Amino acid sequence: MTSRLAPELDRPVLQLAPARPEPEETARLLAGRHHDPHAVLGVHPVRGGTAVRVLRPGADAVLLDTPLGQVALAPAEDGLFTGLLAPEWPAEYRLLVHDAGGVREEADGYRLAPTLGELDLHLIREGRHEQLWQVLGAHPREVEGLAGTAFAVWAPNAEGVRLVGDFNFWDGTGFPMRSLGASGVWELFVPGIGEGAQYKFEIAVRGGELVQKADPMARRAEAPPCTASVVEASQYRWGDAQWLARRAGHGTLDRAMSVYELHLGSWRPGLSYRQLAEVLPAYLRELNFTHVEFMPVMEHPFGGSWGYQVTGFYAPTARFGSPDDFRYLVDALHQAQIGVIVDWVPAHFPKDGFALARFDGQALYEPADPLRAEHPDWGTLTFDYGRAEVRNFLVANAVYWCEEFHVDGLRVDAVASMLYLDYSREDGRWTPNQHGGRENLDAVGFLQEMNATVYRRCPGVVTIAEESTAWSGVTRPTDTGGLGFGLKWNMGWMHDTLRYFGRDPIHRQYHHNELTFSMVYAYSENYVLPISHDEVVHGKGALVSKMPGDWWQQRANHRAYLGLMWAHPGKQLLFMGQEFAQGAEFDHESGPQWWLLDEDWPAAAEHRGVQRLVGELNRIYQDSPALWELDTSPAGFSWLDADAAQDNVYSFVRRDAAGRSLVAVSNLSPTVRSNYRIGLPAAGRWVVVLDTDQPRFGGSGAGPTTPYQAEDVPWQGQQFSAELTLPPLATVWLCPPGSALPLAPADPDLLEMTDHDA
Repeated sequence: MTSRLAPELDRPVLQLAPARPEPEETARLLAGRHHDPHAVLGVHPVRGGTAVRVLRPGADAVLLDTPLGQVALAPAEDGLFTGLLAPEWPAEYRLLVHDAGGVREEADGYRLAPTLGELDLHLIREGRHEQLWQVLGAHPREVEGLAGTAFAVWAPNAEGVRLVGDFNFWDGTGFPMRSLGASGVWELFVPGIGEGAQYKFEIAVRGGELVQKADPMARRAEAPPCTASVVEASQYRWGDAQWLARRAGHGTLDRAMSVYELHLGSWRPGLSYRQLAEVLPAYLRELNFTHVEFMPVMEHPFGGSWGYQVTGFYAPTARFGSPDDFRYLVDALHQAQIGVIVDWVPAHFPKDGFALARFDGQALYEPADPLRAEHPDWGTLTFDYGRAEVRNFLVANAVYWCEEFHVDGLRVDAVASMLYLDYSREDGRWTPNQHGGRENLDAVGFLQEMNATVYRRCPGVVTIAEESTAWSGVTRPTDTGGLGFGLKWNMGWMHDTLRYFGRDPIHRQYHHNELTFSMVYAYSENYVLPISHDEVVHGKGALVSKMPGDWWQQRANHRAYLGLMWAHPGKQLLFMGQEFAQGAEFDHESGPQWWLLDEDWPAAAEHRGVQRLVGELNRIYQDSPALWELDTSPAGFSWLDADAAQDNVYSFVRRDAAGRSLVAVSNLSPTVRSNYRIGLPAAGRWVVVLDTDQPRFGGSGAGPTTPYQAEDVPWQGQQFSAELTLPPLATVWLCPPGSALPLAPADPDLLEMTDHDA
């Protein structure tokens, strides 16, 4: 903007010695190593008037435009301009900067006080700022009538920090930041910078090097392979108030929860957040899932990591749109009555030079001890959970995703790697804790703090641990010594059941306990039963390809497995592509094999049948409290027969809080078993509400769909029983009339959008 007054380059300005800084101060300022540039630049009362100093490298001249007129500052050296205003001149001014591009009018941010208050700095020092993202990072705001952006970064080991960006041609000489004392925070308010500006922090590390780092607290980042941070302020208006109110009114453990896990970049390759919002909620509604789980959506440089090597913990990946676009997707899912879980990765971070690694020239977010810092499995770095500021960074990050993006759950990745100091480390490559043990006590404290904080601040949100060991108390409350998670992935159940189903049925009788063992520990934690991305990659094969036999038997086993899984105590999780029995492993570049559902594909009806079964499983599951209300109580389950090994048959009862029952029977042999007597908890007619062998699911239809009449014949510990026809390689559910919806008639294909070109 051009000044309303004509430039007066030759107007005399009173020059006194106090207007010029000491040579040493000037040298440190120009080298980017001054801890308090505001003490040099800006306005300062001195003897004889007010000293004004401005740093504008490349400028030909700098004038002050004041209410009393214009005065020219005298050039000192390397872009430093100084002047001394007489006492009668006001200290209110704007800058007129003359350079090769013409004349531009600017405000001087160096005459302003810090934008962080003492309380904020105290909480940062203590590691207790639960909304850290509101004070660190980049925040468009107005300060003393000036519109601009406040920047703040934690870099306690830096000798100096400067701001670089597209607004200064990535030259930070004229934008040094000030240190706010013992907090380790550096701060600068820059007038005139707003949303969309790209920036980094240029850090002067000990030893002379200058490094440019992306903002750890950036709420938006450039799309990879670019690495700059972007100034962001949300303009989104949420429409999910009813969802949040209802979520806050109940817990998770006694509710139905079936989760569809997907990778955003490959579920429908090429779709943006907003385009996904047009198709994903409808697909999940058709399949009757209650929740969707996104593999990490935080910014990450390498797509092949699937998001698990995060560099921008506070920024949704820019690959699919803006942060408000991601909010739009979450909102659309909520309005479709779908909960949203995101994978969260506080276990490690990559070594990329632009990000967290040796952020201010020294180990900062990672432990100083290289034995603890190095993650041997993934070539990454672990977090220093013993440092208060690092814990604060992560705890606030968990809260951030719940509060700013309204997510309903955090699935915490690789918890076991955090809990054990010797995780994947050989003898001599790890250091015991202060008690001589292998437990990472700092990580334990961090997880407890994170869970307690999230549950206190975000009613109705659930945290879920991917923890692959027998660590005790993962889902026990923190006030009784537990880690405080709401749910834990049941990795033991997953391994045992997949091992059993991978066997030829002729051998299954010798491994019968692989399906019964999970009930020995089923109530030691609150469990999710996961068939996740980890089980369908790296040569493990897709779920259907793990099954033995020909194609028909593989699909039958697949369907029987799902029927048994949905009836077992615990919440459900299924990874994309497994809902229609695709035979290929997960490929993050191409995504699910949607073409298998195309009408012109010869086996399309068979794949659609499995897809239809998943929709039916979820429908009956949600309508049957016996399958979820007492998930965490032994009162909700009892075996009818856990020992029918020679028959390859499993039968059990699920109950709800009112005592209503559902009976599940799995015949995991390829033989139809006629007149097979099963105990029943009550008299009367029992309706088949699910049969995975039904023709509309791709089965043989060997089992009758008519109700069974319970006979007054005690059997399997029950007063009543009935002789059933058990279809081959199938799971059957039975209920008394009215306990759950009965078998539905044949339905049309689930979705037109399953065309792979959708």
